[in-house]
Amino acid sequence: MENYTDRRVRKTKQQLRQGLALLLKQKSIKEITVKELVDTVDINRSTFYLHYTDIYQMLEQIETQLMQDFLDIIKSDSEIPFTENSLPFIVDIFNILYENRDICSSLLGKNGDIAFVGKIENIISEYCLNSIIKEYPNSKENLKYVYSFCISGCVGIIKKWLENDCPQSSEDMAQMTYTLVNNATKPFYIK
Repeated sequence: MENYTDRRVRKTKQQLRQGLALLLKQKSIKEITVKELVDTVDINRSTFYLHYTDIYQMLEQIETQLMQDFLDIIKSDSEIPFTENSLPFIVDIFNILYENRDICSSLLGKNGDIAFVGKIENIISEYCLNSIIKEYPNSKENLKYVYSFCISGCVGIIKKWLENDCPQSSEDMAQMTYTLVNNATKPFYIK
């Protein structure tokens, strides 16, 4: 019976998440009410409150889980990102984005959460930029600027891919991202 309950809880949370993603495409989080959300997904209001205290807590839990998914991939990869051996790492990032495309598209959209984007950038910076700087300490200052340029470009690529409903595979997007970032950073990797 417990497994059945867990499946029901997961299904309910998934429905609420899809509803939130849909509403975030239309309006900001401040304008979304619990009533509107539960009406959108045809779930009883009391069911919502079994899982969340309010819309903000729901969004925070979704964002926390996404950040944990990104952290798990970053921590499990031993390669410094954007070497030839890092393509599987980049594919994994795009796979997470694809699997969560409904909410990621909304979070990165015009009504999304810019703070969430900043948190993801900080996570990536903490692990990736610091690793690159350790490898190329004489290029530290230039690499900070180049990295900022690259991360903004990567966010732009991701946004466009999600806006277009992910027509390219994760592998194709990883290859494109690797090529663009590698071309932008290669001149600054001077030991």
